[in-house]
Amino acid sequence: MSGDFTVFGTPVYWTDLIGNIAALATVVLAMRRSVWTWPVQLTGAVLLFIASINAEITGNALKQVLFGALAVYGWYKWTKGMRDDGGLAVRPASTKERSALIGAMVVGTVAIALLFTWLNSMDLHISWAPWPDAYIFVGSAVATFAQGRALLDFWWIWVLVDLVGVPLAFTSGLVVSGVVYAIFLVLVILGFRSWLKQYRATAAVPA
Repeated sequence: MSGDFTVFGTPVYWTDLIGNIAALATVVLAMRRSVWTWPVQLTGAVLLFIASINAEITGNALKQVLFGALAVYGWYKWTKGMRDDGGLAVRPASTKERSALIGAMVVGTVAIALLFTWLNSMDLHISWAPWPDAYIFVGSAVATFAQGRALLDFWWIWVLVDLVGVPLAFTSGLVVSGVVYAIFLVLVILGFRSWLKQYRATAAVPA
């Protein structure tokens, strides 16, 4: 794989580097419940889309397209929520919502993986790893959607995505993405603790 420059003999794309810096900033801003997390995520999605196309990881590229659309959705939901409630009201997902999120991950992963596999059989070579690619694609979409609705559960969905995303990024040659995904695991835990603390503080206040 070629790149814009090398680090210890490993090729690195500028779009991959800057896009992942934006992705890390997105997580930090989400921890602080800042609405700026969404425009930063939109910027990172554009850059990582370019990096994924260069690395021929079509599934990840499609994920960035979806991220861009969900960033617009989240931007709208958080802005509206902060305007209506005077602040971002975070909460755990209900049993119905949680079941829907899990169901979407399972059904979506199977459907997208089969689609990628079929497209590969048509010599389109859309993904060299259809199942993990599909899992990351769908899991990322579900996590971002849940984040847009300010559900605490979105942090743990990201943990499940990162457990597959880290090794896939390294084997795909996107070293920066692999390192960033690993850092995400730490930030996600910190973010969950921050949101949980805020939820408990809000829940303790009488209506």
